[in-house]
Amino acid sequence: MRTVSAALSARRNELKAMATRSHQVVTLAACTGAATGLFVAGMEWLLVDGMIDHVLRLRPWLIAILPGIGLFVALLLRRSIDPQATSATADEYLHAFHDAHHELRWRPFVARTLATVATIGSGAPMGLEGPSLYSGATFGDRLQRQFPKTFQGSDRRVLMVSGAAAAVAAIFKAPATGAVFALEVPYHDDLARRMLLPALVAAGTGYLAFVAVNGTEALFPITGSVDFTIRDVLGAAGIGVVAGLGARAFAKLLRIAKHIATFRQPILIVAAAGSTIAGTYALGRLLTGESLMVTSGFNVVVWAAAPGHSVPLLLAILVLRSLATSAAVAGGGVGGVFIPLVVGGALTGAIIGNAVQRADITMFIVVGVAAFLGAGYRVPLAAVMFVAETTGRPSFIVPGLFAAVAAELMMGTSSVTKYQQPANTPIEYRSAQL
Repeated sequence: MRTVSAALSARRNELKAMATRSHQVVTLAACTGAATGLFVAGMEWLLVDGMIDHVLRLRPWLIAILPGIGLFVALLLRRSIDPQATSATADEYLHAFHDAHHELRWRPFVARTLATVATIGSGAPMGLEGPSLYSGATFGDRLQRQFPKTFQGSDRRVLMVSGAAAAVAAIFKAPATGAVFALEVPYHDDLARRMLLPALVAAGTGYLAFVAVNGTEALFPITGSVDFTIRDVLGAAGIGVVAGLGARAFAKLLRIAKHIATFRQPILIVAAAGSTIAGTYALGRLLTGESLMVTSGFNVVVWAAAPGHSVPLLLAILVLRSLATSAAVAGGGVGGVFIPLVVGGALTGAIIGNAVQRADITMFIVVGVAAFLGAGYRVPLAAVMFVAETTGRPSFIVPGLFAAVAAELMMGTSSVTKYQQPANTPIEYRSAQL
C-alpha cells in the first residue's frame, strides 16, 4: 500500500513539475514574441518609413543604380563582420530547424542584419520578411539555450519556431499566418508538431507589439466584389494550375540564383546583379513610367489591381520582376522572397483576369497570391490564411483553398528552398543531407 501511495505521490509531483515548466515555456514564448515584434517594428520604421521612402523620391537614374551599390555594401559588411555569414535568412531558420548542430549565433546575426539594411534600404527587390523571420528564430534559439532545465523534455526548437511565428505575424500584421507558416514551412507536406501553443502565443504577442507601433490597418486594403459562385471556385482551381506552373519556374530561377551566390567571384557577381536590376528597372520604367522593379513590391500589387493594363504588359512586368529579384538573390542580397512570391501571384491573377476580360479582377489577384505563394514555399494553409488576414476578407478562403491545392499539385517536389524536408524523413538522414 505504501508503495502504491509513494508511486502516486511521485506521479503527482511529476505532473506538477510538467505543468510548471509548461507555464514557463509559454511565458518565454510570449517574451520572445514581444521582443521580436518590437525589433521588426524598428526595422520597418528604419527601412520602409526612412530609407526606402527617401530612395523612391530620388531621380530615376539614381534609383536604378542604388540596389547594386546596396548589394556591394552588404557583401562588405558580411565579409568584415563574419566571413562565414551567407546571405541566407529564412533558409537559416530551416537549416537550424532540421540540423541540431546548426546554431543561430549572434555574430552572423549582426552581419546579416546590417547587410539587410544595406540591401533593402537601397531598394533591392526583396522583402523584409526573411530577415524578420531569421531575427525571431535567432532570439528564440538563443533564449531557449539559456534555460535548459525549463525545456527539459521539450523540443529544442520550441522558441525558435515561436520567434519565427512572431516575426511573420508582426511584419504582415497576421498572427494566424505567422503561427501556421512557422509550423508549415519546414516540411513539404506536413506541419511541425508539439509546438502549436507556444507558436500561437508568440505570434499573438509579436503582432500586438508590432501594431502598438505601426497600427492595425490591413496590409492589402483590397476593394471590389467579395461574392463568389461555384463557377468562380472552379475558375480558382484553373488559376491555381497556372500560378503553380509559374511558381515552379520562379522557384527554379531562385534556386539557380542561390547557387550563383556561392561562386568565388563575389564582386563580379554583385556587379552583374546590380547591372541586371538597373536594366530591368529601366525597362520597367520605360513600359509603365513607374518604379516597379525596386523595393519589395507592394506597389506592384496596387498597380496590378488598377484597370487598363494589357496582358502583354502585365506579363512583361512579371518576367522583369522575377529577373530582378533573382539577380538580387544571386548578388548576395539579404532579404526575403515571400513578398516577391506574393507579387508574382498578384500579377498572374491580373494576367488571367484581364485575359478573360473580367471588369473586377479582385478575386483573380487574391486567388493568384494564395496559389503562387502557397506553391513557392509549399505552404498552402499559410498562404490561404495570409490572403484572408492581410485583405480583411475571409470570404477569399474557399476559392483560395482550391487554388492553393491546384498550385501545390503543379509544384511536384520543387520549392524556393532546398532545406524543406519530407515530414517522415528520419532526423539522422536530415542532418546528413544538410
